Amino acid sequence: MRLARYLPVLSWGRAYGRRDLSGDLLAAVIVTIMLIPQSLAYALLAGLPPEAGLYASIAPILLYAIFGTSRALAVGPVAVVSLMTAAALGNVVEQGTAGYAVAALTLAGLSGAMLVLLGLLRLGAIANYLSHPVIAGFITASGILIAASQLRHIFGIEAHGHTLPVLLASLAGNILETNPMTLALGAAATAFLFWVRSGLKPLLRRLRLTEAAADTLTKIGPVAAIAATTYAVWHFDLAAQGVAIVGAVPQALPPLTLPGFSPDLIRQLALPALLISIIGFVESISVAQTLAAKRRQRIDPDQELIGLGAANLGAAFTGGFPVTGGFSRSVVNFDAGARTPAAGAFTAAGLALAALTLTPLIHFLPKATLAATIIVAVLSLVDLGILRRAWTYSKADFAAVATTIALTLAFGVEVGVSTGVAVSILLHLHRSSRPHIAEVGRVPGTEHFRNILRHKVLTDRHVVTLRVDESLYFANARYLEDHIHARVAGDPAIRHVILQCTAINEIDLSALESLEAINTRLSEMDVTLHLSEVKGPVMDRLERGHFLDDLTGRVFLSQHEAARALSEPSPLACRPAQAG
Repeated sequence: MRLARYLPVLSWGRAYGRRDLSGDLLAAVIVTIMLIPQSLAYALLAGLPPEAGLYASIAPILLYAIFGTSRALAVGPVAVVSLMTAAALGNVVEQGTAGYAVAALTLAGLSGAMLVLLGLLRLGAIANYLSHPVIAGFITASGILIAASQLRHIFGIEAHGHTLPVLLASLAGNILETNPMTLALGAAATAFLFWVRSGLKPLLRRLRLTEAAADTLTKIGPVAAIAATTYAVWHFDLAAQGVAIVGAVPQALPPLTLPGFSPDLIRQLALPALLISIIGFVESISVAQTLAAKRRQRIDPDQELIGLGAANLGAAFTGGFPVTGGFSRSVVNFDAGARTPAAGAFTAAGLALAALTLTPLIHFLPKATLAATIIVAVLSLVDLGILRRAWTYSKADFAAVATTIALTLAFGVEVGVSTGVAVSILLHLHRSSRPHIAEVGRVPGTEHFRNILRHKVLTDRHVVTLRVDESLYFANARYLEDHIHARVAGDPAIRHVILQCTAINEIDLSALESLEAINTRLSEMDVTLHLSEVKGPVMDRLERGHFLDDLTGRVFLSQHEAARALSEPSPLACRPAQAG
């Protein structure tokens, strides 16, 4: 059914049963409890009022439940996207103004429109163009930036900036103004939350709680820190001693809002919106696919773009800011037994109820506690070990990781991720422009051909077989020309050159012209060019032109057939394996 392709709710909704309902309701209760403090904290990180976090977690979840394909993904504000939102808006409008909130709505609207357009164009494969080293480096640097940006709330001082040097300088310049009571609350909340992550579950297991119960209580542990610090601020009137609190939060459902349509504002936010869209989609699709694989379910990347786009459009018109699928809340949703996207709809209902009834209870919630929640959450994203692993495995990947981390910390998230992507592309082009070309010979007693530098093989001094381990295109075509010329020019005994095309998946027009040049040059040297093991699609392309008609040699089905046909009666020489 074509409509069900764009509305996955029609597929899973028809088979919805009582078992699904019980699992979804339980998951929704747990995720709602977890999401309340998270939503408030990420709104703080984005530079927006706390209620914006709740609003960004209601309509977007409902819309994703209708249009998304993951049965466990929990959509809403996340740390990295909230940081990117603050960085983007900080360059356009002053934080705390009405224009700042409108700009946040506009950013969400632009991101939503871009995601929907990418989905309709079926460009879900765009996630494949961001390499893991770049993503790992960006997330690590973002985690450090986020943690540093929240230290001002822990110390109770003013500090600004979206790069690490500026943040640290601002913190250092105001450190003498630290509020002791705020620092005590923030440090205590941070220490408690770290203990919850590492020590609470073992304690609960020793108390003979089940694995599932201990795990659930550990994940909602931050609620205890929020309740305790909020009570302390209220009971001891710590707000009068300078402790910053959340303050009054409207008791209301998300309002209907309109993003800004100023051409100048849209122009300024277009690039940040695109980066947020791509980064958010990559983070979301990786989580969704991981969880789907555990239940042998399928995720449609193209429809995921539409689902996330609809969620962001929902945020733009209901007082929110850019959202995506969150890792921690999605894992909790999955582990708690969510069976369908209806769990998200129930979570949205729970958050709506909280927005209507519970907001007075968070009036005295200290911002230091929300900052501690953010710091503990994002430090788990920091993986500096990726630098060592990348250096050991691939210097090119290390360059991509190190560049992304360094530039994100020094110049901000937009410069960092943009440069990281550019470095990855350039490194890929550099690697593929110098493909591995192996001279091969036959392994004695077999029909297999292997690198003469790695194996003891049989060769014929009149025949050179070169295996090109890369598709041929404009960037590496000349390299192949030079390699063949250098190999043949220095050995007058050579009569035949065979290109073993096992690993060649495509030959573009530039490479085809290079093959024609190679064929002509070898012919002038009385050397015949042959091809072997050409793949069907590559052969189809070659047959469209005149290259095969002008080829001085033949196209062989297998390398063994080529070697047998071209070997001269003289005995083959055995090439010993060498280092390399």
